[in-house]
Amino acid sequence: MNFLKKLKKNYEKFLLGAVLIGLAVAIGLLPFKIASERSKLVELTSSIIHINVKELTNLDLSMPEAALKRAAAPVSLNFGEPHKLFNPVPWQKATDGHLIKVEAGNIGPSAVGITKLTPLYLKLTLDSVTVVDSPRYVIGIEKEAATNPSQRGKTQKYSKLNDKNEVFALREVQGPPDNPTNIVLELNDSGDRVSISKEQPFRRVDGYMADLKYSPETKTWTNRRVGQSIAFGGDDYKIVAINKDEVILLAPSGKKTSIKNNAAL
Repeated sequence: MNFLKKLKKNYEKFLLGAVLIGLAVAIGLLPFKIASERSKLVELTSSIIHINVKELTNLDLSMPEAALKRAAAPVSLNFGEPHKLFNPVPWQKATDGHLIKVEAGNIGPSAVGITKLTPLYLKLTLDSVTVVDSPRYVIGIEKEAATNPSQRGKTQKYSKLNDKNEVFALREVQGPPDNPTNIVLELNDSGDRVSISKEQPFRRVDGYMADLKYSPETKTWTNRRVGQSIAFGGDDYKIVAINKDEVILLAPSGKKTSIKNNAAL
């Protein structure tokens, strides 16, 4: 009880003493706290100033380089064929009333079509043998490709061995002279030697004639030969060549057009 009474009387002294002791401890610990905070500040400052920067990788410049190449290339604008921005397409009325676009392949010489090609032959035949003093051989000649119509029909030549005419020379008789198995002829234009007999004539393609059509004007031409003309579109076109692959037309301007053969012979 006495202790409690003394404590009660000296309560304020004890409290003040405790506070002073606490302050003394805090003052004693303060240098350590300051040193700790200072160390933290130094570490924080060092981490900010001396940051660990990663090395940069190579930059991918493919896209900008491609864009620069496209920008350096000149731009080419084509307003001609087949574009029609500044070149409107004219149309033409056909004879049956339908409209035709005026462009290559639809009108003009390139619109001409081949419907048929007929081979023209040089034909040589052994027609007969006559024997008077010496054997004479009757050779039939047919030149379907001749320019002059009067020369296209069949004619006959009487030939003896080594006789020569405007078409051939008789070079050899095989078998009995009055009844040969073969006769060998040498052609003047090529120098080739060919054999003929009564059963086996000779023939060679010397040209073609063509059947043509021009659909825009519903025109057709049959049996046309080299040198003849066809008229369409207000112009005459001369046929200057015919072969198994094409017909070549010559315009009044001097321009040639090749018409390809799409028809079966």
